Amino acid sequence: MKAVLSSENNNRIEAQIAVTGSKSESNRLLVLQALFPNLSINNLSASDDTVVLSKGLKVQNGKVDIHHAGTAMRFLTAYFAGTEDAEITLTGSPRMQERPIGVLVDALRSLGANIDYVNEEGYPPLKIVGKKLNIEKVSLAANISSQYISALMLLAPSLSNGLTIHLEGKVTSVPYITMTLSLLEQMGISGSFLENEIKILPSVKVKDIAITVESDWSSASYFYSIVALSESTKIRLTSYQRDSLQGDAALSQIYEALGVKTEFIEGENAIVLSKFNSDVQDEIHFDLVNTPDIAQTIAVSCFGLGKACVLTGLHTLKIKETDRLTALRIELEKLGARVDISENSLRLYPSSGMQKHIAVNTYHDHRMAMAFAPLGLLTPLTINDCEVVSKSFPSFWQDMAMVGISVNLV
Repeated sequence: MKAVLSSENNNRIEAQIAVTGSKSESNRLLVLQALFPNLSINNLSASDDTVVLSKGLKVQNGKVDIHHAGTAMRFLTAYFAGTEDAEITLTGSPRMQERPIGVLVDALRSLGANIDYVNEEGYPPLKIVGKKLNIEKVSLAANISSQYISALMLLAPSLSNGLTIHLEGKVTSVPYITMTLSLLEQMGISGSFLENEIKILPSVKVKDIAITVESDWSSASYFYSIVALSESTKIRLTSYQRDSLQGDAALSQIYEALGVKTEFIEGENAIVLSKFNSDVQDEIHFDLVNTPDIAQTIAVSCFGLGKACVLTGLHTLKIKETDRLTALRIELEKLGARVDISENSLRLYPSSGMQKHIAVNTYHDHRMAMAFAPLGLLTPLTINDCEVVSKSFPSFWQDMAMVGISVNLV
């Protein structure tokens, strides 16, 4: 399916959007709910990733196919490894079978886990025979995806002696680690994160508790882009809070540099995005080591504004749903951009025009589809494989139609 996008000068509109719950928070809470069933969850994400994870957690024996859901692969690997009597073959899409899992498997094996590779060493599918894990210390590299670390943190309170995780080197994606720790603490589970050591104490049971998931800040990024590229659009988003657990809440500061003001509506858990007159710098620099998931959106916003940008801290983008740095370069160049990439950075040069009627490929990556969609305000374009957005934001195209972009699904 394709989304054919255009705009009929709808740059002066107001809209209110209810964004689905955070995928990151939802997925962490689902694992904790499987370990501690007296947890109830409100405003759960409607994303494919969360649905797949929820279904997978209910399986005790047999095959679990998580398709493209990287978070589910990491979290379920740890969960099943520590679930006694579980016998699971954990697999995914062809792309998922190209994404490395060895760092997490090695860490779990050092704790005594019984995990074998079905095909290629270091990659899914995995054969997991769950067992009781008693070893209480593990070490792994600090500059890896935080999902490996969070997977161990979520398993930790169910272990007899808890778990101490020593991180070797410079820690990246710190907000996602602190998010996991904060959710554990909300449930009454004790833990700490000091320098390069994470310590989670064991917990046999927790009190009855209900946790409401905040809406997803990564999903909010596309509306920030819409406002940045528009003339005077104003968008109200729910449900968001100033003291967010999500690292991508940094959007409220980052997009000030692109002319977007964020107003937090106290007591209503809402934010209002509006365009303000500002002199956007000719070249913008952002270190996104803690917020890599919004790199694509920022790069596309800068291109649409004709501004140069240098984005760093992007080393984890090479192993996402696709090699996001290469994909960004290819698709932006089709639209007329000049882009340089390295292993961990992207440089976009200033541009003065944009090609029309370009078809953007998404590479089975939801964020490629959603990051490029706001350009529909500026030029007619097509997003191929547009249904991929359901991975994290099922109502995305309906919401785009509410903020000034004509969407024709064909």
